[in-house]
Amino acid sequence: MPELRRGATNHRWVIVAPERGRRPSDFEQKGTELAHQEPANCVFCAGHENETPPEVYRSPSSDGQSWDVRVVPNKFAALQHYDELGRESVLGIYDQMNGVGAHEVVIESPDHCSQIGDMTQQQALPIVEAYIHRLKALMENPWFRYVLLFKNHGKEAGASLLHPHSQIIATPIVPQEVRESLNIAKDYYERKERCLFCDIMLAELKSGERIVEDADGFVTWAPYDSRFPFELVIYPKQHSHDFTTMDADQRAGLASVLIRTIKRLQTLLGDIPYNFVLKTTPNPIVRPGKPGYWTTLAYDYHWRIAVMPRLTRVAGFEWGTGFYINPMPPESSAKYLREVEFPSSH
Repeated sequence: MPELRRGATNHRWVIVAPERGRRPSDFEQKGTELAHQEPANCVFCAGHENETPPEVYRSPSSDGQSWDVRVVPNKFAALQHYDELGRESVLGIYDQMNGVGAHEVVIESPDHCSQIGDMTQQQALPIVEAYIHRLKALMENPWFRYVLLFKNHGKEAGASLLHPHSQIIATPIVPQEVRESLNIAKDYYERKERCLFCDIMLAELKSGERIVEDADGFVTWAPYDSRFPFELVIYPKQHSHDFTTMDADQRAGLASVLIRTIKRLQTLLGDIPYNFVLKTTPNPIVRPGKPGYWTTLAYDYHWRIAVMPRLTRVAGFEWGTGFYINPMPPESSAKYLREVEFPSSH
């Protein structure tokens, strides 16, 4: 029977409709629609460095002759530099400001066809290091209130290039969805003096039915209110509100967990389109006139990564109601993914 579910970190409802469900093989993908793109014409491949904007970060290869990861400004940036915010009212009712921000591309490998699920820890670790370096650098700008890291893999997930890459966008406001989660977490801590996210993680570990993996200092599970089939979240097991504060062991652990998470999905479902999104602390720089601005984050917030396979389409019902219909119960998703077998060399 269908169920209406609501999680604890937002006010979003999800319809879990198992009678519409299918087996994992029904979701299987044979390959990305971008596979026809050739390395010879790819601006992200090694040897084409002069075809991108000047890099803002480089992780050199061990031989010193090339690179493992590069970060460059997005040539088609959603937001960019302005000399002022330009806040103003329009017609006395609307608000407007300049499109202040930053938009960067993390080129994850010089290899055109490399994917994180096929990497070794040694190959994936520089990607995590690049993420941390750039988030730290962007949050030094007091105009940037939030920095979002995300990856689009496959055309259905919004990617326009096959070459492995992710993106970082800094915005001058904290997005509404993030703000809602922050406020819910803050209210929960004020009532119970415990982190909401830690409580959720402990409850999931105790239940076990939605857990996919507990290893390397991270817990991966299918959320109770999953919007999509095989949706996952990755939490650091140790409480932490800020992604950029990971130590060396945690960075290595996350690299391994990301590899295995994507490898599980690809082993079970093929080369599926997916997004992953980092949910971390907003910029804690004090705002003029708001001395209490997000000052409790270290206690009540918990960073995590959401991994969202794009196996179903958002259509009229979802747009009209804000509800999502998920034909694959997260308990089933977790069971299928737990049972995936692949070489443990990563």
